[in-house]
This record gives sequence, C-alpha cells and structure tokens, in this order.
Amino acid sequence: MTSLLDRIESFGRFASFAATVFVSCLVSGHKRLGEFLRQFERVALGSLALVALAGVSIGAVTWIQTHRLLADYGFEANLPSVLAVAVLVETGPILASLLVAGRLGAGLAAELGSMTLTEEIDARTAMGTPIIPTLVVPRVLACALALPFLTVLIDASALLGGLIAELAAGTLSAETYARRSLDFLRLSDIVPSTLKTALFGAVIGLVGCWTGLQADRSTEAVGKAATRGVVRAMLAVFGLNLMIVPMIRFVVAWSGWDG
Repeated sequence: MTSLLDRIESFGRFASFAATVFVSCLVSGHKRLGEFLRQFERVALGSLALVALAGVSIGAVTWIQTHRLLADYGFEANLPSVLAVAVLVETGPILASLLVAGRLGAGLAAELGSMTLTEEIDARTAMGTPIIPTLVVPRVLACALALPFLTVLIDASALLGGLIAELAAGTLSAETYARRSLDFLRLSDIVPSTLKTALFGAVIGLVGCWTGLQADRSTEAVGKAATRGVVRAMLAVFGLNLMIVPMIRFVVAWSGWDG
C-alpha cells in the first residue's frame, strides 16, 4: 500500500513539474535561443547518422520479408504502397521516438544527475538562477522540435531502403516504385502521425530531465538515473502513443479531413 501511495505521489510531483515546464515554455521559451539551438543541434544532428541508418535498414528488411509473402499471392506490385503506409503511418514515427528516447533518456538523466551530484544545481539555485527555465525548457523544446524532423528523415531513409532492395532484387523501376508508394497514402494519415512525435519528444525531454533532477547524490545513483531515464522515456512513448492515436483518428473523422 505504501509503495502504491509513493508511486501516486511521485506521479503527482512529475505532473506538477510538467505543468511548470509547460508554462515556462510559453512564458520564457524564446528568451534562451542560444541554449535551445545548442540542445537542438545535440538532439537532431547527433541523431542523424543513427536515424538514417536505422531507416534504410528497416526499409530494406521490410521489403525482403514482405516481398516473399506478397509474391506467393501475386501481389508484389503492391509492395511499395504497403511499405510506405507501414513506415509513414506508424513504424517511422515510433522508431524515431524510441531511438531518441534511448539516446536522450539516458543522456539527459545522466547530465542533470551529474549536476545534482556536483552541487551545480544547488549553486545555480543559490545564485538565483531558476532551474526550469535555464536547464529544462531548452532541452524539452529541443526534443519536441527535433523529433518531427528526425521522423521525416527516418521515413525517407526507410523508403530509400525499400527502393534499393526493389532495384536490387525486384522488378519495378524507380519511377514505378515512387508512383505506387503513394497509392494508399493520404495527408490525413501522414501529417498527424508525423506531428504527434513532437509530443513524444516533449515527454522524452520531461522524463529525462525529471529523472536526472531526482537522482541521489552518488555516482551509482547517476548510473541508475541514466538507466531509469531510458526505460521511463520508452514506456512514456508507448503509453502516450496508445492514448493519442485513437484521439487523432477521432479528430480526423470528426473534422471530415479525408485528403
């Protein structure tokens, strides 16, 4: 019972922390452009190679596995459409989010945990420097704005990987492959799926920063915070995705957006 109450209390503190960060983003998010750009470069440019390589790999492997199945029924010509829908609607956004959660969940938790260990957080507080606007807000905004960009990159890389596999072992030309990739796609599917990753990025930033700031003052605690940051960030992405997808489908259906 005590453990459950502690978890509820901890979640309440996190919710209060998230609300404070959100308000601070609206009020003072534009005041630290330099730090935001530094963090954006860290998130976006630091993840480019990993995301691009993962996208090409996923696209090529998915083509290999799916082509065999579709060829058995004579539907291999539809493979570009199937691959594009699978990647752009769900696989690309969730994979990009998990890759960033793996990098930044640990990185942010370890970074802020180290600041707590070395008493830098206490020093900043004693000097009157607010922690949330100076340390948390730029990191959360950078994660939120970088993740849609990385999602577009992983989508493009996956389609490129599928095209490479098609040209190497398939029968379609590059022009036909590109044209058939658009057969089943609609903007009402692609745009919300891409933009939702901004929420994933914000949650990853929040969870990573919160975990680091709550770490105990020991080297072992910093290592544990990094591990918790990864696990919590990934679980947060899965949980938020489960909640937000039905909401997106409802809003799209209610608005009549069918383009």
